[in-house]
This record gives sequence, structure tokens and C-alpha cells, in this order.
Amino acid sequence: MGGCFSKPKPVEVKIEVVIPEKERSKEEMSPNGKASPLVYKVNGTARHYHLEEHPIASNPYHNPKDVVEASVCHVKDLENGQMREVDLGCGKALLIKENGEFYAMGHKCPHYGAPLVKGVLSKGRVRCPWHGACFNISTGDIEDFPGLDSLPRFQVKIEKEKVYIRASKQALQTQRRTKMMAKCISLSNYNLSSTNVLIIGAGAAGLVCAETLRQEGFSDRIVMCTMDRHLPYDRPKLSKSMDSHPEQIALRPKEFFRAYDIEVLTEMQVAAVDIKNKTAVFKDGFKMEYNKLLIATGNTPKALSCKGKEVENVFNIRTPEDANRVVKLATSKNVVIVGASFLGMEVAAYLTERAHSVSVVELEEVPFKKFFGERVGRAVMKMFENNRVKFYMQTEVSELREQEGKLKEVVLKSGKVLRADVCVVGIGAVPATGFLKQSGINIDSKGFIVVNKMMQTNIPGVFAAGDAVTFPLALRNNKKVNVPHWQMAHMHGRIAALNMLAHGMEISTVPYLWTAMFGKSIRYAGHGEGFDDVVIQGDLDELKFVAFYTKSDEVVAVASMNYDPIVSKVAEVLAAGRTIRKRDVELFVRHGKTGDMSWLTGKGS
Repeated sequence: MGGCFSKPKPVEVKIEVVIPEKERSKEEMSPNGKASPLVYKVNGTARHYHLEEHPIASNPYHNPKDVVEASVCHVKDLENGQMREVDLGCGKALLIKENGEFYAMGHKCPHYGAPLVKGVLSKGRVRCPWHGACFNISTGDIEDFPGLDSLPRFQVKIEKEKVYIRASKQALQTQRRTKMMAKCISLSNYNLSSTNVLIIGAGAAGLVCAETLRQEGFSDRIVMCTMDRHLPYDRPKLSKSMDSHPEQIALRPKEFFRAYDIEVLTEMQVAAVDIKNKTAVFKDGFKMEYNKLLIATGNTPKALSCKGKEVENVFNIRTPEDANRVVKLATSKNVVIVGASFLGMEVAAYLTERAHSVSVVELEEVPFKKFFGERVGRAVMKMFENNRVKFYMQTEVSELREQEGKLKEVVLKSGKVLRADVCVVGIGAVPATGFLKQSGINIDSKGFIVVNKMMQTNIPGVFAAGDAVTFPLALRNNKKVNVPHWQMAHMHGRIAALNMLAHGMEISTVPYLWTAMFGKSIRYAGHGEGFDDVVIQGDLDELKFVAFYTKSDEVVAVASMNYDPIVSKVAEVLAAGRTIRKRDVELFVRHGKTGDMSWLTGKGS
């Protein structure tokens, strides 16, 4: 079927797709135990969906007019381990030399367009300097996230000591490549109330799971369901680019879901999961049987519990409509942000040039103190104050006052009264797992779903991913952690999909995140929970620094601003399983750029 629709209505689906031979043998992945057409019917009327075919040519240069070939350098111009951005006349490519071999691929990260030549080359892959996505230099395939697409790979040849690149003009322009994917087997007479794979949640984890299944040749039915009214979108942009419309931040267009038979049920809430009968029960009473289940429901924003909490114009930023509405109401008005969280601070930064005033109310003494440490937190706070943001720290909201039903004032426990036309609440979130309490799926005391390294729950065939889970983090000796960040959700979805197909793949990725405020970004890699010291190189006042978070004698995380690609370098060291010692970074800081950096090159401990 494919596409999205609000309610599951009776549908007769007719799709003709050739199933790969290897899929025919995967009988355990078919709801009725075999890969033959099933009967899918619910309540009556029929719809017909005729999917367009998008064949992928085996020869990427089938059209000679679409091909360019150019000499880009002499073979001795690059040393092993070097990268160079080269111009082919109608577009650029990234030329890489590693172990005596030359490779060429797209030069921009498909995620947000970062120049990969400024990234990190290590052991056959390039890591993006901005957000940490990794690409295999031999294939161009994406190996770590964020982002969905891989890079185009170009042919390289050596003639008379010169390096030539042969590339598709179209690939040079797009700088991205979507992996080949399977489609569904013939679904004539499928019963709409049964699916092979059911994915609850349509964020990054759910979408990457669905795409990975198709990339691996899985050709049975996949259904995603979401409480949202939209197809999966780039959720971090809700607080970083608040006036973006849903279609502008969609992760994939509608045509993509139709082309690869990934069905999305929008505005559908699962109320319970019956693991014995392998059935999801929706809030409206509809039931759907599954063979494999992924739970990727994310989290639910915490609401204020003070007097007047029901007043109009108080928002949690959860949807594009929320963000758009806040921007419209905040223009030339007084805005109060409750909570100096990532979301709260990003919203404050975005609204500063639009609102008459922006105030931030926070219970802690310094923003981000627990995450970035006090010194970095104060530097960030100063940046905000220099941009007219007023802070009210070590207090909280006691009352929201209204005039004619709309917010007028925010009263603090300190006694201060703030004028407010709009209030945005960013005081944290709780896992959206309440519907699982009676399911038998293991949930910890905080409401997180407990999974192993393969994203499996305690129930066979049931997987979980994203913000709602705790999982063993290899970086921290397999300590069970919750990492509610965009990159990690992508990787969770991929690992879950591979293990639905019995690949036995364990998660080992290094957490990587970023925040953007006033045109500046803080990059962060690792897991610094419980750090006991921070070693800082650079100038906090100038907002050009790198901070190493240590626990005992070990670096457990790193953050930087205007210091690329140091965070990506550290991420590669940690991903290789190497330990960075506190004494190494202290020597680096003590001697500045002349300090020993062998710990970043793999020659140290």
C-alpha cells in the first residue's frame, strides 16, 4: 500500500513486486508462516493503490551525457590519510588517499551539508565535522548517523601519475544517494488488521528501522503508526528553526513511502500491547496483529503543575504547529521560557530577534551545569545575556495569571512577577510508555523500556528504540543508560531492524549531539554522566574552546564550540575502543597546539 492515512479503513491492495530469492526462505518473518499473499480486510470499502516503479540502473553512467571525467591532481599531491575537495567543472568531489589507494565520493554530508574535507578520516570512513555522521570511503554508505542518505561514490583511475575522477553530473549536484530498497511481495487480499512488522512511533528510530528492513531485502508488510498528523520529520528543527513548515522538515516525501511500501498510520494512538496474542490495541478499538514489533514512542514533555496551568498561550513544543504558533504569538511580545533545557535555550535564542523580551526561568544556578559543567554553562549564559535574554535562576513558577483567558503574567516563587504573552515549557520529559504497564514488557522504575545490545526487550520478537529506552553503552562498560538524542535514535532503529532479521548485530556507537544558538553550535560526543572534572582548552569568553569531561583518570565525553573537528576526532578514538587519559588532555592543554596529540592519532594509549 504505502503512503499515509489517518485511520485504517478497508483497503484492497494490489501490488506486483518481485520478491528477492533470499526473502522467499524467510518464512519466520511472514505473519501466516509463509510468504504467500494474505487476505487483508477491515470493515468494508475498497481502495486501489497503484505504485510507481522506480528501477535503479545497474550502470550509474548509462547516459554518456550525464558523465564527466577530469584530472584532479598528481598521485604525489596527497599523502596517505589526506583528503582534498576537488572540482570537476560541474560539481565537486571528495578525494581521499588511504593505504596507498585513492577513493572519491560526495563532498557534502547529506544531513545538513557539512564539508566533509574538514571532517575526520579514520580506518576506512569519514566522520562529519558537524554532527558526527560516518561514511564508508569504499562504498559511500552511511555507517553512523544522523541523516538517512549515503554518499555517491565515483570512479577513480590513475594514468601517467595523474588521478582522474569519473562521475555522474547528477550525483555531483545532489551529493546524496539513497540505498537500493526492496518492496512488498504481492499483497492482494491482505487482511489490513495484520502486519509482519509493526512500528509504534514515527520518529528517527522508527523510520530508520523501516528503511533498514527494506535495504536488507525484507519484502513483507511494514506498518508505522504515530499519534502525529505528519509523516516523519526532523524533530530537532522544532526548536532550532521554529517557523519551518512540516513539508520543509519532512525526512522523506510522501512518494518515498509509497514507492517502498512503508505504510504510515497517522493520528493513531496505541492504548495497549497484548504480547501473548501479538496484538496492538489502538485507542479507538482497532486491533492489529504483528509478527515483529518495534516500540519507538519517544517521550512526553512534562507540564507545569502550578496554579493557572490551563491558561491559553502556554506551550510544550511537540509539533510543527506548536512551534509555528509560538513564533507568531511571540512576535513583538513578551516571552517567558520555563526551563533552561536544550529545548528551552534553543527556543529562547530563536525568539530573541522576534520578541520584545525573552526571559528564562530555571531551578538550577547555571544553565546546562549537569551536562556541560559550571564553567561552560556560565559562558553560554553570558552569550544569552549579551543577546538581551534575562535569566531568573534558582526559582520556579508558582502561578500563571490570565486576562480574558490568555496568559498575562508569570509569578515566580521568589515573588518576582514577569509580564508574559507567551510561555514555553521546557522542563524535561518522561518516556511515553504508560500504555505498556500491563504488557509484561520490562519497564524500569523511571518508565524506560529495558533492552539489550540488540535492542531486544525481554519478550521475543519485541524490540524498542529511541528516547524511551535504556540500553548497555559499550563506551561506559555496558552501563544501562538513556541517551535521548537524535543520532542515537537513528542507530537504535538500524540495530533493531538488523536483529529482526536475525543478524545478531550489537550496538557500539558513540553518542554524538549538538545544539545551535545564535548561529553558534556546541558539539558533544561521549557520555559524561557522573563526570568529576572538566579540562578546558581555549577561551570560554571568546566562545572558542574544547572541554574534556573526565571521570577518575578517563575522558568520558568532550564538548566544543568553534573548535572543529576536535569532537569528531575524539568520537573516532572512542569508537575504536581506545581510552583517552586525563593526563593526556592535561598535557595537551598545558602546551596548547604544540602539545602531544598522539592520543588523537591512535599512537598513544
